Amino acid sequence: MSDLIAYHLEDGIATLTLNNGKVNAISPDVIAAFNAALDQATADRAVVIITGQPGILSGGYDLKVMTAGPKEAVSLVTAGSTLARRLLSHPFPVVVACPGHAVAKGAFLLLSADYRIGVEGPFSIGLNEVQIGMTMHHAGIELARDRLRKSAFHRSVINAEMFNPQSAVDAGFLDKVVSAEELQGAALEAARQLKKINMTAHKNTKLKVRKALLETLDSAILLDQEHMG
Repeated sequence: MSDLIAYHLEDGIATLTLNNGKVNAISPDVIAAFNAALDQATADRAVVIITGQPGILSGGYDLKVMTAGPKEAVSLVTAGSTLARRLLSHPFPVVVACPGHAVAKGAFLLLSADYRIGVEGPFSIGLNEVQIGMTMHHAGIELARDRLRKSAFHRSVINAEMFNPQSAVDAGFLDKVVSAEELQGAALEAARQLKKINMTAHKNTKLKVRKALLETLDSAILLDQEHMG
């Protein structure tokens, strides 16, 4: 499919593996590869598993692009927020198998999925934008507001608090934590269970449940383009 996102289809389950350097930075090319992989998964009518390299899902947006200039930053954030919206409304179930750290846009990938499994270990999961001098974008705020536990939302978004995998379950970033050795098997088992549900009912229910969030994200993406530009 692409060097940046490997695509593996087996038994109605499509595994998308991010592979962009040591922190799996989310660049414009990665997002283009992501969208192409999701197009393929939709054509294959497959349950999706998103994963990364041992120790890392993603460290967030490519900082070279984010610091290249306002135009480049706005374009990347818009594409990333649009990808999050697409994942939230994807017609088939989306599982994330998080093999370690998930920071900034990496953590937003967790917040965009239907089921999230992390691994035990000294890993950081959360939104560090404020810590590195970035005012959180509207789309990020709204996605976090919807998916995080209320007590964790403010600590995460305003204080840039990072969570270990276990506390990330309580916060709302993850649904389950397993050992690193169990991750692949646990993700496949979750995907197999999700394959048993009625996909039309899943899609229609997902769109009903997330209707308000998707509309809010549409408005937030436009606001970010105005404010950041």
